[in-house]
Amino acid sequence: MSVSAAASAREILTRLHDVMASRSPAQAKLNAVVNVIGEALDSEVCSIYLLREGVLELFATRGLMEEAVHVTKLALGEGLVGTIARNVETLNLDEAARHPDFAYRPETGEDRFHSFAGVPIIRREEAVGVLAVQHVDPRPYADVEIEALQTVAMVMSELIANAGLIDGHGDNLTRPQSTASARASGFKLVEGMAAGAAVFHQPRIHIEHTVAEDTEAERHRVYAAFDKMRDQIDRMSSQAEFGVGGEHEEVLETYKMFAYDEGWARRINEAIDSGLTAEAAIERVQQRTRMRMREIGDPLLRDRMHDLEDLSNRLIRIVSGQLGTAAQMGLRGDSILIARNLGPAELLEYDRRRLKGVILEEGSLTAHVTIVARAMGIPMLGRVRDIRTLIGEGDRLLLDSGEETVMIRPGADMEEAFEAKLLVSQKRRAKFAELKSEAPMTLDGHRCTVMVNAGLRDDVAALDLTGADGIGLFRTEFQFLVSATLPQRERQMRLYKDVLDAAGSRPVIFRTVDIGGDKALPYLDHDRHGEEENPAMGWRALRLALERDGLMKAQARALIEAAAGRQLNVMFPMVSEPWEFDEARALFEAQRDWLAGRGRKMPNQIRFGVMLEVPALAETIDMLLPRLDFLSIGTNDLTQFLFAADRAHPKLALRYDWMSPAILRFVRRIVRQADAAGVPVAVCGEMGGRPIECMALLGVGIDRVSITPAAVGPIKAMVRSLDREKLMAYMAQLLEHPPRSLRAPLTDWAAANKVELA
Repeated sequence: MSVSAAASAREILTRLHDVMASRSPAQAKLNAVVNVIGEALDSEVCSIYLLREGVLELFATRGLMEEAVHVTKLALGEGLVGTIARNVETLNLDEAARHPDFAYRPETGEDRFHSFAGVPIIRREEAVGVLAVQHVDPRPYADVEIEALQTVAMVMSELIANAGLIDGHGDNLTRPQSTASARASGFKLVEGMAAGAAVFHQPRIHIEHTVAEDTEAERHRVYAAFDKMRDQIDRMSSQAEFGVGGEHEEVLETYKMFAYDEGWARRINEAIDSGLTAEAAIERVQQRTRMRMREIGDPLLRDRMHDLEDLSNRLIRIVSGQLGTAAQMGLRGDSILIARNLGPAELLEYDRRRLKGVILEEGSLTAHVTIVARAMGIPMLGRVRDIRTLIGEGDRLLLDSGEETVMIRPGADMEEAFEAKLLVSQKRRAKFAELKSEAPMTLDGHRCTVMVNAGLRDDVAALDLTGADGIGLFRTEFQFLVSATLPQRERQMRLYKDVLDAAGSRPVIFRTVDIGGDKALPYLDHDRHGEEENPAMGWRALRLALERDGLMKAQARALIEAAAGRQLNVMFPMVSEPWEFDEARALFEAQRDWLAGRGRKMPNQIRFGVMLEVPALAETIDMLLPRLDFLSIGTNDLTQFLFAADRAHPKLALRYDWMSPAILRFVRRIVRQADAAGVPVAVCGEMGGRPIECMALLGVGIDRVSITPAAVGPIKAMVRSLDREKLMAYMAQLLEHPPRSLRAPLTDWAAANKVELA
């Protein structure tokens, strides 16, 4: 296939515009669409599957058997088409039959076609169909061809929605049928209690026209919208009043960095060049960001991408002249805001006197909106699924994020109980605030170390807010993920220096860049490694960095120069064997010598450590410990590798417990070896931030954890109520003949010994 045929998005859109403008029936239009796409991409097969009554039905095809149209149907998750729709992802395969989800449907006559590419047709952030192409030759489709398919799929969503061909996904915003009291559960983001009327944020704008008539006119519309949006952000930053020096100030600075990012503006311009209107171009880039967010396994990095989601929503509203969010309409009384997700600026637009709480369908502890909500003192509950089927606009809500619940349309007895608990909750918050200046010391006098995980400069403010001992894990890859091009050494150095300056005398452990796998960078060529079926165990982290040693050399110089005159702590991720650590350390030391030879000021000391997350390293840890200054156990990846269980798999997410004897025995063995070698060992990961799990870790000898900032208060309270020696004796006894999970016996022991598991 020629490059000119592959890069023909604009040509396809021009022809599609004529098809959509015709008065033909919807089926005839779809039949014309598959022919237009197939001819433009020189693809022997082009098919459209649409979601009808919960299944994907073949609606039109060029190249497959005509008899299969309206006969071939696939469930969500069934076959390649069902997998694309369920995961809202793109597939590009040179040999379709080798994919584990491949399902052959004989009535289609597709057995002679080898290559396959499919993209979701998205409406209101959900897949409502799939556009697929196939070819006899076993070869992957080029990136420009995939881009063309994704752009066409976006335009098609307008055609099929207007024709009423799909299920009404995302369009039903009516009140729930029931008016009885109900309860919904979620995940605590910002602790607190609030009462008020439900108000839906509704930032999404329905795009009426997707294909541009005049490309230059659309470009000017986007330029004007960017100027207006940046003025809004600048004004908002100057007017936000939370006091001085909080983490929210850095959040807004980072948010402004996104708003002024030239790479984002350039991608929107490229989408306009392909023939899209200004609104559609912004939405196209936004869809690409969303799909990338779904591929990023690291929750901290995924959360940071929500800022771009917020800015995209804002830009679409400006360019379309539709500013109808609940913030612009004004709140009429005490209100609790309902949204799928929010950016920090969108939250700031609300009247703080009337906004009492926030409920999100998504959201997480490390998202920027969570940081701003915490600064505003607004309780926030996240991950509340199907909320529009439970709550109607104006419903009375009682939000208790500490209990991770919201009462909907409560009765008088619920109101009374809520008011009584509100008094108790205010006293509890005051207690955690008092612990900020207290050391995490056990009852028997053992000083533990409680540090926080971070990924951006603004996260460092959590040290002062929580009283944490330092940053036990600074993820350096986020700067790489949000950049349109590889960050230059000077830019990296400024970030690392700012972080060290903000931390002051408290230690910061920088983890070298962990990219690749599920955190692929568009500006790095991964094609030669092929499609990775298991990205978490693939070409990522130190494996990639040692191969791309130019990338790692630049990061090494940036870290060394940033730490001039102070201590530098460097941690290497995904180390599987000792020689990998040796190579990485040698690379750093060579850069140190190179800089020293040019008269640059050096760090006072460089300490090197590894992240133990690959179980194989445990078998040679005795060889490596003499060369280490510190060791961190990464419980998130370690758990999935130990159990051969993908933590993102819905059926496996809760199957393997961190309180399993396998995990705790593994950690105990590592702690004993590290203690014998005089090497400090910490746990980095979600396990250390949960009071009962952290207590179990203390029981096997861990006394250093690096956790999310929100967990510091509860962990400090648990540590200060605990007799460590007594716990270790009980844990030793339990692990001799352990039950299936230690959760129940340890919970009982904590209750009997008055350990605070807040």
